[in-house]
Amino acid sequence: MAIQGSSFCYNANVNCMPCSSTNCFQGLRCLSQPLPIPKPCITVVAKASRGNKTKFPGQCLSKLPNGRPPPFRQNPHVLLSMLCQAEGDDVEGNLSAESIISDEQTLQRDLQIAIEEENYAEAAKIRDDLRVLHEDSKASVLAANSRFYDAFRRGDLATMQNLWAKGDDVCCVHPAANGISGYDFIMESWEIVWMNYEFPLEIELKNVRVHVKGDFGYVTCMEFVKTTKGNNWGAQFVTNVFERINGEWYICIHHASQADL
Repeated sequence: MAIQGSSFCYNANVNCMPCSSTNCFQGLRCLSQPLPIPKPCITVVAKASRGNKTKFPGQCLSKLPNGRPPPFRQNPHVLLSMLCQAEGDDVEGNLSAESIISDEQTLQRDLQIAIEEENYAEAAKIRDDLRVLHEDSKASVLAANSRFYDAFRRGDLATMQNLWAKGDDVCCVHPAANGISGYDFIMESWEIVWMNYEFPLEIELKNVRVHVKGDFGYVTCMEFVKTTKGNNWGAQFVTNVFERINGEWYICIHHASQADL
């Protein structure tokens, strides 16, 4: 997400920050190194409200004559496009998160046994079952990512608080800023980032890609944000990392970097 104007921007130009006080983040613990940025892939447009406000800060802008962000080459992968548009309750299907974990562990054991017994036909079938189950996990991570952006779009701090994992090891990197670690500090940062905005924001996601391994998954995407009354789009490359805790997916890392288009 894009922000503008103060101490968020420790090593960057302070003109790209939204906070009025240059000491508004004093005391926040910060990470010195940004997270690596994976390559983006699939194009999906997220639902978002339309509106207008002030020029969105910190943006690296490029737009078409109609004011929209430039298109990306689309990958016609229908399944993941449908998953990105699904609501959280729909993408879970008939399996609970707990049963997904149990089934995955069982299938992994069965696969190892089939390989050791050189039963390759059974091993191939189990691999197919694992692939289907893995797509279900991807759907759950994408649903969690969708809830994150819905809270972002509405400026809903209460929902945002419920979406993050609790603890000191969670991390948030706002554009042009160092990392902030710790749940309480991250929640404070969202309050400060949002204080000068009017909601809802307009948000579009493109080049969405999801990966899941066990109890961890991450989503990469291009994020385009426009405030109400603004004519320009702020462009960021985003990595959102999720952890499955007690069967539910929670965001544990949000890393947004300004993008040159």
